[in-house]
Order: sequence, then C-alpha cells, then structure tokens
Amino acid sequence: MVYSKVPRLVRYGLSGGVAIGSAVAAMKYRETDYNSLAVVRLMRAAYTAVDIGRTYKSMLYSKEWDKNSKEYIQIKSEAHQIGAEKLLELCRTNKGVYIKVGQHVGALDYLLPSEYVTTMRVLHKDAPRNTIEELYKVIKEDLNQDPHELFIEFDPEPLGTASLAQVHRAKLKDGTEVAVKVQHHFVRKNTKIDLKWMEFIITTMSKVFPDFQMQWLIDETKKNIAKELDFMQEGKNAERVSALFSDYKWLKVPKIFWDYSTERVLVMEYVNGGQVNDVKYINEHKIDKYNLCLKLGDLYSHMIFVSGFVHSDPHPGNILVKKDPGDKDVTVFLLDHGLYAQLSDKFRYHYSKLWLSIIARDKDEMKLHAEKLGIPKDLYGLFACMVTGRPWDVILKGIDRTKPSSQEKSTFQNELPNFLHHVTQCLEHVNREALLVLKTNDLIRSIEYALGMQERMCGFMVMTKCCTQSIYQLEYKVSQGF
Repeated sequence: MVYSKVPRLVRYGLSGGVAIGSAVAAMKYRETDYNSLAVVRLMRAAYTAVDIGRTYKSMLYSKEWDKNSKEYIQIKSEAHQIGAEKLLELCRTNKGVYIKVGQHVGALDYLLPSEYVTTMRVLHKDAPRNTIEELYKVIKEDLNQDPHELFIEFDPEPLGTASLAQVHRAKLKDGTEVAVKVQHHFVRKNTKIDLKWMEFIITTMSKVFPDFQMQWLIDETKKNIAKELDFMQEGKNAERVSALFSDYKWLKVPKIFWDYSTERVLVMEYVNGGQVNDVKYINEHKIDKYNLCLKLGDLYSHMIFVSGFVHSDPHPGNILVKKDPGDKDVTVFLLDHGLYAQLSDKFRYHYSKLWLSIIARDKDEMKLHAEKLGIPKDLYGLFACMVTGRPWDVILKGIDRTKPSSQEKSTFQNELPNFLHHVTQCLEHVNREALLVLKTNDLIRSIEYALGMQERMCGFMVMTKCCTQSIYQLEYKVSQGF
C-alpha cells in the first residue's frame, strides 16, 4: 500500500519535490525499521528525480537560448554537473543497484556528458562498505558455519568494495590465502524496486532534458542483475574463461574454492599486483608498457571477435598486473567474472565487417553493417566514430595511417556533446550486444592513454587479424550448412 502512494506525490509536476523532500525528512527517524527504510529509499529516489528535473528546467528551459552560443554551452555544462552530483549522492546513499547503474555511467567515456562520466567514476573506487558483522552474518547464513570456524584469519579491511559485494583477504584452516567475496546483505531485498525507481529517475530526466536518453542502460541492468547476484555462476564463468585462454601463459584467473562458495559467498585464490593503469607501479616493476597493451588487445580481441565470450565488466580495477624481479614476463590477473556475454555469430560477423570497412574507408560497407547492427542509416558515420574513438575526418584519412594523440582525444570529447542527441539515438537503437563492446573499446583505449601508448596503436594489428579470422570461420560455418 505504501509503494502505491509514492507516484501520486509526483503527479503534480516539479513542484511535487517539496512534498517528497518533506516526506524523506520525516521518515529518516524510522530508518531502523526495514519497511520504513524501503519507503525512505523510494522517497529519496523520487525527490532526486524531481530535483534534477527542476534543475534542468530552471537553468535551460526558463528562457529561449541560442544553442550554439558559448553562454548556453556553459550553462548546460553547469546543469549537467549539478545533476551528476545529485545523482552521485543518491547512488551513495541508496547503495546496491544504484551504485551499479552509477558505475555504468562512469564507464561510458565518449558516450555521455563528461560531467556525468567524471562525477560517477568515483564509484569504481569509493562504493559504500558493510561492517564485518554484517559480512559474517551473510557467511553464517549461507555456509551454516561460524566464520571463525572457517577462517583462521579474516582481514576486516576490504581489498575492494563494489556495488553488490566486497572482497576481503582471509586464510583457510589449512593456511591457504584466499579472497572472500561477500554480497551486501541488502541487495537482494531491494533490487526490483530499486530498478523501477532508477528507471523513474532516468525517464524524468529524459523528459525534461530530451538529449538525456538512457532507457537502454536500465534495460541492460535489468537483464543482467540476476546473473551478477549468483556467485556460483561467477565461479563457473571464471573456470570457463580460464579454460578458453589456457594457452595464454601470462593470463591468470583466480581458482575457485567450491566447498566454501554459495550464491552470496565466493572464495577464491588470493592474488595481488598493481592496477593495470597504475603507471607508478608499472614503472617501479619494469613492466614493458607496449608489451602489456599488446597482450590486453590480443585478449579482448579474441574474446569479442573469435570466442564471443566476453568479460562484461571491463574497468581497470578488474585487471591486475605483476612482475617480480626474477620473472621474464608480466602476469595479468583477470578478476570479477560475475557477468559475461555470449555474442551471437550474427553480431560478430557484422561487427567484424564494420571494423574492416572502417579500416578500408568504405562508406557503403560501413553503412550496410552499421544498419545490420541496428543503427539508422544517417547515423552510421557517428557510430563509426563511437566504435573507434576517432573523429570522422581521421576515419576518412585512414585510422591505420593516422596515429591517435592526446590532442585528438580532447577534441573528440569536446565535440561529442554537440551530438549527444544523436549519440543517445545510436545507443537506443543499436544491437544490445554492442553496448558491452563499446565499453570494452573504451577500457582498452583508456589503458593505452594512461600508459602513454596510444600512438603505438598496440591492439590494432591483432584486432584486424581477429576480425579476418572471425569472418572466415563464420562464412565457412555457413558454407558447411551449420
């Protein structure tokens, strides 16, 4: 009954924010009760949506603007920044799925207003954490044993905290060092209603600011959240990707300890190293940056174009590197296997063809294969820019002939907001599988820029080779009637 009353508070438009704000303030005194806490979370989300909408309305729609003027561009940037900070505060306070959606926004370099991307990116490192008592409660419920009977050591300081769980270093009774991933106790209770309210926020923002179309983001989160909440599936994904790339001797996937794992608790081999974009660590350990970028380009190109089984949460925190003084080669650890996508043959074929047409500067082929991926005919050029992270004039000159530069990246990011409406159109229409691939492209590019390797175009040759291999295999498969 309580939930059904909430939407009525916002039927009266943006002025409803006052009523919602008062309700949130009044309810805070009862947050210890679960039902009251749920209502507070809903009210808080509704208030934030209305508040962000009111910001855009007052700053951008209270008068007529010349949308090409410097003043409008400046005011729009300020509105984005205010909206982003309000959304960040909501994500931090409501936690769980809100953090997950915020992290997705923070990973979409090039594709969303930079104010949102930069502001939300802090959630990759600064997600709220649970107390050790709350973690122990989950472990005891799932494993039917007191954590002190399972572990002789359990570091109370987390190795990392994410949207759905946090990871701690521990030791089993036999002295084996492990990493224990424990799901936040509140996540499962709140997931469905949280997603509905995140959808409400995004719908409200898109109505007030039409360029802000992000329904696809909620759709993807809805589709994937159940998979991410099952840690047994994460363990199976880890073992599958380890087997697929067993010939990559430099790649390590932590071993799973199945006897200590459940849907909410995952015990893995403990590994350590530096984050893949930690330049100081890489320099101190004399890791060859060019060789490292080649390896990553090779790994992700084979995932996307050849195997089609792709790590779906690509950000630098999930890739560690290590090279001890006596080691000949760097070791790359791939972490967090909660979400993988199995790309269809059709998608891999047309995406491979699109890349080769971009390299060949064949506009007709670009248009054909972009359309096969769901892109409207008049937006194929923009989609090519989104896929490559390169401006259109560079694509026409040849991306294999023109080296990327920091200046080019800056120009690209400054110009893209001018086409935000068309970017969001691409994201709304494109084959859903492409959303993951765009995130992966951004990861590889961001690592290359962080390590100063962008001009070496490390992954370019292996990616081209993988495209060709994928097309050959798929065409052969069709010719044989499979």
